[in-house]
Amino acid sequence: MQRYWILFFSICAIPYWSYADVVITPVDYSQGGEPLQGWLAYDNTTQNVRPGVVIFPEWWGLTDYPKHRAEELAKLGYVAFAADMYGKGVTTDDAGQATSLSGRFYNDPDLMRARAQAGLDQLKNDPRVDARRMAAIGYCFGGTCALELARSGADLAGTISFHGGLKTTRPDDAKNIKGKILVITGGDDAFISPAQVNAFEDEMRTAGVDWQVVVYGGAHHAFTNPDADRHGIPNIKYDPEADHRSWAEMQAFFAEIFGQ
Repeated sequence: MQRYWILFFSICAIPYWSYADVVITPVDYSQGGEPLQGWLAYDNTTQNVRPGVVIFPEWWGLTDYPKHRAEELAKLGYVAFAADMYGKGVTTDDAGQATSLSGRFYNDPDLMRARAQAGLDQLKNDPRVDARRMAAIGYCFGGTCALELARSGADLAGTISFHGGLKTTRPDDAKNIKGKILVITGGDDAFISPAQVNAFEDEMRTAGVDWQVVVYGGAHHAFTNPDADRHGIPNIKYDPEADHRSWAEMQAFFAEIFGQ
């Protein structure tokens, strides 16, 4: 499998300039007294303010994958920030540990929302960002984080969940959502059942939210991540066609909410 982003990120504390003039740099911040470290990506060839996109990672933590997505978003003209949910340097390659790390947030929605808000605030305060045009995206666990951030009433023009969990313990909070919602899910994702999708749609409909749900037939969980199959977990499988379609869907959504 092509691991095209691994060489891009070395363990260092200095920015890296790619051939496309995209800068990727670590950013230290905190929430609730816990040290965090996210990764900021932007095109260094322009001084104009741009829309900002905060990215919430899968349950593995802030690995190379969300950093790569931040780089791709920067190439599209956005300022992107891959946020840290677990704590500085905390990642895992073990499903059991990932369950424990993510479970802390699933069991404490207030913490999930506060930690996600900290990432959004870090990006919003960057001088390159147009704070009036902000979006949140997330993958798997990160999709849940992005949706919970939207339910909290965060100032987001739009929110996208890629193969993320749609359940919430506070469905009435959907009335707080300020922007548009796009959910992209796999038709064969056993973790995100049709019943869960239907409940989410009812939640959005009841709250009067501008929402879309896009379902890709045959796609399983984590279909956007080229490294998904490596863990050998049933129902977790990369789907290149669904990956490409979802990225195009995201770009169309951003063009709509950002007026580009």
